[in-house]
Amino acid sequence: MLGLFKENLIIALGAVFANKTRALLTTLGIVIGILSVTMMGTLISGLDRSFEKSMSFLGRDVLFISKHAWFSNDNWWDIRNRPDIKLEYMDKIKQQSKFVTAISPTMQRHIDVSRGEESISGMALVGTTPEYVQTSTTNISEGRFITEGEDRSGSRVVVIGNDIAESLFKNISPVNEYVKIGPYKFRVIGVVEKQGKFMGLFSLDNQAIIPSGTYFRLFSRRGWIQLNAKVDEEHISEAKEELTGIMRRLRGLRPEEKDDFAINQQAAFEDQYNAIKLAIGGTGLFITVLSLVVGGIGIMNIMFVSVKERTREIGVRKAIGATRNMILGQFLIEAIFICLLGGLAGLSLAWIGSLLINKFVFPSAMPIWLAVISMGLSLLVGVISGIAPSFKAARLDPIEALRYE
Repeated sequence: MLGLFKENLIIALGAVFANKTRALLTTLGIVIGILSVTMMGTLISGLDRSFEKSMSFLGRDVLFISKHAWFSNDNWWDIRNRPDIKLEYMDKIKQQSKFVTAISPTMQRHIDVSRGEESISGMALVGTTPEYVQTSTTNISEGRFITEGEDRSGSRVVVIGNDIAESLFKNISPVNEYVKIGPYKFRVIGVVEKQGKFMGLFSLDNQAIIPSGTYFRLFSRRGWIQLNAKVDEEHISEAKEELTGIMRRLRGLRPEEKDDFAINQQAAFEDQYNAIKLAIGGTGLFITVLSLVVGGIGIMNIMFVSVKERTREIGVRKAIGATRNMILGQFLIEAIFICLLGGLAGLSLAWIGSLLINKFVFPSAMPIWLAVISMGLSLLVGVISGIAPSFKAARLDPIEALRYE
């Protein structure tokens, strides 16, 4: 059995390499199909990693009380005219809620930060309170975070992100050094641990955190405020309902009036992400199926042509004792080999693509299981597209085949 397979394999390989150009052109559909399915899988795998990392920054047990919803179809003008979230809500929420364990405000604007001749434009300036470290995944790698006293007094102290520390303080510790934020001088008291990019869009390390009292005194008494409420993870739904009731009372809303605020959570991003992933997967699947069907039809046609061209060869082989199974195996192996060549080419291109994505877009790698599935698809297409021509070759009458010119 092994000897028969080896003989058929040698004959099939000889036939393929004797028509290299035709074999290469025939495999294009398979190459595109396998490239599509592997790149789709690699993209989704990379997106999953990036998404999970970004969502860990938001925190599963944190609810975000804001003027507007993160994803909404509501009228923009109505949302714009909603009253702003107020800082005094924090104390009342802590007093009335049984699920909120910590709460902090977030106020943000973009501004320039500099030290000597070095400058960074468009840095994210965040105003908040000491409880921010409990309502976010902010970890301090060097120094410390702001204190209650510094927040109450409006001290000019700042905790900087990793990118700012590396850009402005090369080879020295930033702690107790000074930077200028806008026109004001601030003392650096801490450095945030490197966090990376949020969904591959913007860096979380290019921000500076100052006390909320300082933010209001020096930079803005207007603008948006968001409250970050850390809740009991086992009762997130109940906490959201409770916070909705508290906020409605604080806003003075009547029962028939709609909410003029939003309570956002990580699940909103998950819903949007799943919709995007479904769209990518659906598009990739359609292209893959279409390419493999076209490629399979192309290989089937070429195999029929090959059987026609080699009719006399088939007659000679049968005349010297080749059985139907031997002829069937020869042409089936040839079709499978052509498909596997296309699969390997598509897989190689996808692997190169995954390296480029990993380097320039977001962390990504081609999973082993995806490569196995891709080669399995190539094998399946080879069997399906080669079986009809192989049966035709196996059923040829040896006498008629020998007479064929």
